[in-house]
Amino acid sequence: MSSPAVTPAGDALHARRPGPLAMRPTSLAVRAALAYAALGAAPFLGNAWAQTAQDNTATTTLAPVNVVGASTATQGDALPPTYAGGQVAKGGRLGILGEQDAANVPFSVTSFTSKLIEDQQAKSLGDVLRNDPSVQVTKGYGNDAQQFVVRGFALNGDDISYGGLYGVMPRQIISTQGIERVELFKGPSAFLNGVPPGGSGIGGMVNIEPKRAGDDPLTRVGLDYSSSSQVGVSADIARRFGASNQFGIRVNALQREGDVGIGDEGQRMTFGSVGLDYRGERLRASLDFGYQKQRTSQGRPMVQVQSGYGIPDVPSARDNYAQPWTYSETENTFGMAKVEYDIADNWTAFAGFGMNHANEYGAYSSLKVDGNGDSVSSRMDVPYRSDTFGLMTGVRGKFDTGPVSHSLTVAFSSNYLKKRSAYTFGNSFSTNLYHTPLLDIAAPTAGGGDMSDPGVTARSRMSGTSVSDTMSFLNDRVLFTAGIRHQDLTTTNYNYDGSVGSSYDKSANSPVFGLVVKPVEHLSLYANHIEGLQQGDTAPNDSNTPGRILPPGKSKQNEAGAKLDMGNYGASLAVFQIEKEVGLLHDNGDFSPAGRQRNRGVELNVFGEPIRGVRLLSGVTFIDPKLTKTGDDTEGNKAPGVPKYTAILGGEWDLPWVNGLTLQGRVNHAGTQYLDAANTQKLKPYTTLDLGVRYAMKIDRHDVVWRLGVDNVFNKAYWASAWGGYLTQGDPRTAKLSVSVDF
Repeated sequence: MSSPAVTPAGDALHARRPGPLAMRPTSLAVRAALAYAALGAAPFLGNAWAQTAQDNTATTTLAPVNVVGASTATQGDALPPTYAGGQVAKGGRLGILGEQDAANVPFSVTSFTSKLIEDQQAKSLGDVLRNDPSVQVTKGYGNDAQQFVVRGFALNGDDISYGGLYGVMPRQIISTQGIERVELFKGPSAFLNGVPPGGSGIGGMVNIEPKRAGDDPLTRVGLDYSSSSQVGVSADIARRFGASNQFGIRVNALQREGDVGIGDEGQRMTFGSVGLDYRGERLRASLDFGYQKQRTSQGRPMVQVQSGYGIPDVPSARDNYAQPWTYSETENTFGMAKVEYDIADNWTAFAGFGMNHANEYGAYSSLKVDGNGDSVSSRMDVPYRSDTFGLMTGVRGKFDTGPVSHSLTVAFSSNYLKKRSAYTFGNSFSTNLYHTPLLDIAAPTAGGGDMSDPGVTARSRMSGTSVSDTMSFLNDRVLFTAGIRHQDLTTTNYNYDGSVGSSYDKSANSPVFGLVVKPVEHLSLYANHIEGLQQGDTAPNDSNTPGRILPPGKSKQNEAGAKLDMGNYGASLAVFQIEKEVGLLHDNGDFSPAGRQRNRGVELNVFGEPIRGVRLLSGVTFIDPKLTKTGDDTEGNKAPGVPKYTAILGGEWDLPWVNGLTLQGRVNHAGTQYLDAANTQKLKPYTTLDLGVRYAMKIDRHDVVWRLGVDNVFNKAYWASAWGGYLTQGDPRTAKLSVSVDF
């Protein structure tokens, strides 16, 4: 770390990081015990089920609704169907509006399915979001937390919603084991979702939908291996009960542990979840519980570059320049309860409540290098605890006024977040990016707060009331949406001695306007104007005021585009402009409001199965990120950390001459981006290749799917991101092998 001070507002790292732990392989006996324990519960969840024939797409999809090509006029919690091939859904959750058909809304939304997660062997949320060129996946400041950049603006792990509720999911790394859908909404979403507790999400937000029991029973056990020695075992069990299958239960469990492809870096993941649901004639309810524990030892850190030097040569792909005593451990317990009730024909009342308790600890050390890779670093230890509560309630209804049909939503949502943290800081030491000496643990020399019982460092409350109406004309060929949300945002930051450091209380109205026109069948043209209220940027740790949060500010987006839905496949085109207030770190170390960042961009995406047996998931995004109204030499410069363009060419091919065999491939390309606001440090573009193969078969009447994949086939070494003034190195070549069996 470059600075010992981490104020409460910064909570000693918005994203966390790694530390010492001898990563011992979990015995096969323990892994087998987990699987057998899950299987042992199956008799209590329902009777065995009859075997069904398996098609060429390999796995059984268990979404509550999954009728390819059917009408998708859904709302509430009913999931939209998928395009052919099952990788991408035809809609997603739009906050208070519930699940919606993408063709009928004036916003950009993409939903990835559990089938895509399984077939790509995606282990984390970041692995899923890499399928969209408008999203970059990087790390949090100085640790191993996943941070996302959507349309050139940050989306923190704190701000991922779960069933439409903020503050429920684990913060740093989110396992995919219990996920049914990953729904990506692009653009400011304060009107639809409220202000996220972490203050990010200007460029877009992500909602996760949990797995639910489908109509067919499921008992699935999986084994997986990743280079260099990471092994995992998982179980997924689902049953429905009752005279009309109105009661459902879905249980997921995962244990994964071992060394990854980066030298000496180890990871351990434990995950478990239980989802209960009730589907009545008028009443629908669900209850979800989850537990996740993640530990990373000697995680490869991000790299800062000293002023006056260019971008350093990237080390070899597998090099690890972390100290062996660095580690990060996070533990999250979370839950969510939701209910919908049809109070009358076309009128539904809804409510939801969620909570999360996080307990984190880590020892961190990042590098700040010169032209030769030399760095003076130090050790920082940080305990972090948080409690988050979120709720929403409202009513949705449909009615007509003459020839106009209305879809009205009135809703209230609120989030409360309490953070506790402390830190200690050790003596500095010399190291090198290319030749890293292994050093003893530095004794702490400074600190703040009680390491064994951290005090409260921040409290924040965000609440808002919204009203919206979507008016439909000419048999749904023209739809106009108008709405407004009144938002209240209160935050108090405390010093480590318990005194108040800073506070603010601000209210704002966030309007939204959107238009959808369907000139011909299969085509929707749309436009929108959205505004949002967000917390201000947080000062980095190497500033004069580390961790200070700037006052809240407004963001604005204007967007227009087209969506094509041909039943089996689809495409989308969007042009957009997003503006937000930004904080900049000046040469003298001050971090202050310094104008605005304006991102203008174009997006093109293609998905689905245009030819039987051939599936596409591809796209390209161009962004012009410009700093405006800065009042200094950075005026008109490119905003740092945003690639000029990003392209993905991905697809699958079911080989016609071998039933059940599928080839996979994806090319990933990113253009140049700047590390600094002065535009003197520029990253080179890069291209990587991922390949895979999948084979579905039957063994003794059981459906079995084998999957083999290799990411970064040519083991290319590259700087993947410059977000936040830090360099993040891309992952090395990684081989992945898994097998799943349905009993």
